[in-house]
Amino acid sequence: MPRLLMCPPDHYALRYEINAWMHLENQPDLALARHQWQRLYEQVRQLAQVELVSPAPECPDMVFTANAGLVVREGEVLLSRFRHAERRVEEPHFRRWFEEHGYIVHIMPDDCPFEGEGDILRAGERYLGGYRKRTQICAHRVASEYLGHEVLSLELVDDRWYHLDTALFVLDERTVVYYPGAFDSYARRVIEEHFDTLHVVEEEAMHFACNSVVIGQTVLMPEGCPLITALIERRGYRVIPIPMSEFIKSGGACKCLAMFLE
Repeated sequence: MPRLLMCPPDHYALRYEINAWMHLENQPDLALARHQWQRLYEQVRQLAQVELVSPAPECPDMVFTANAGLVVREGEVLLSRFRHAERRVEEPHFRRWFEEHGYIVHIMPDDCPFEGEGDILRAGERYLGGYRKRTQICAHRVASEYLGHEVLSLELVDDRWYHLDTALFVLDERTVVYYPGAFDSYARRVIEEHFDTLHVVEEEAMHFACNSVVIGQTVLMPEGCPLITALIERRGYRVIPIPMSEFIKSGGACKCLAMFLE
């Protein structure tokens, strides 16, 4: 079974504004957020093995474990180097978890921001990498050396889609689902030339349709995305809608809340 890393939302909160979704006057309902996280967790547990990292009080966004790092080889992880100081406090907590679980931890250069699986996604023998908003393109070169595979660099041009996994997900090694408006024209051409594609309309992108978790033939997708759901189901996949309203207030949803460990 696949293994994923999640973090309980014990200390989840909206305490600062570091992306276009965060507004201090629009606070999440924390009880509802816990209920939504639990629903996602239970669905993931039916499909995969889930490891949990203990949340830290000073890390309200630690719940978004996809940003912890990127597994580059069996038992080896490239730790994130967060762009914003508000999230750098998470780095030692994630590093400790990986080391305690037997991982060799690789570190990015200090001047090369990198936000893990939020910005690099596997697609068969290739990897797709987002850059400009949080991760810098220098991180793609470093990651490619550890991975031993090509990373296709894709520029994100809309502040709402600050991580690759908010604007694109890999359905299978030949197919990606994405919102074209998040990318520059060159990135769109690269995506279309290398993959079969399913396009997400802006309204459903705003519901974080692209921030979905794919495990086998099941897609765990934020609710409110009927158009892209229908297209995916025609490909033979089962789509399970998950309420994610309270995490979207911080700029995250299903995929942000889970990191693949293999």
